[in-house]
Amino acid sequence: MEHVLVQMMSQLTSLSPAECDTIRESFPIKTFEKGHYLLKEGMIANEAFFVIKGCIREFEIIEGEEKTTAFYTENDSAANFDSQANRKPSMKYFECTETTMVTVLDGEKEQNLYKIHPRFERFCREGMEKMMGSQQAALSKFITSNPKERYLTIVEERPDLINRVPQYQLASYLGIKPETLSRIRSKLASGK
Repeated sequence: MEHVLVQMMSQLTSLSPAECDTIRESFPIKTFEKGHYLLKEGMIANEAFFVIKGCIREFEIIEGEEKTTAFYTENDSAANFDSQANRKPSMKYFECTETTMVTVLDGEKEQNLYKIHPRFERFCREGMEKMMGSQQAALSKFITSNPKERYLTIVEERPDLINRVPQYQLASYLGIKPETLSRIRSKLASGK
């Protein structure tokens, strides 16, 4: 199997064998078991992750309670930009909710890649801008929605999460209690 980042970059431009080798060396593919923490509160994020297969849950602990803030699944990038860019301790956790295969993106190796192959910086910047734009739009929609609308958005846009993550984590992500999520699901199932 060809490296996922080589595949993605090859769709945008032709790559030389040296460029393919540098990508493979710079961004190793690793598999982590369910329950493994890729990042914990207090750590400085040195790596970001591109999910090939699996699921990463992002959460914070607020007043002793886990608050799920994101789920990253296939073709999503999981990064704590605040910790990574500002070199400050993370407030977030990244936990694998199932066996997860990722490409590990190390900031130092990425900078070396840009020095060796400067044209990649533009591709990565454009990809980052698209990802940030999508995240901003999703956050805006989330903030302006009520719990039922948030749930329906998940059903429509990310239906895999419904059976893939525990109900209490999904409820936390939606900003509600598990009992409230159960009521929303029951009402929708009964057509109310």
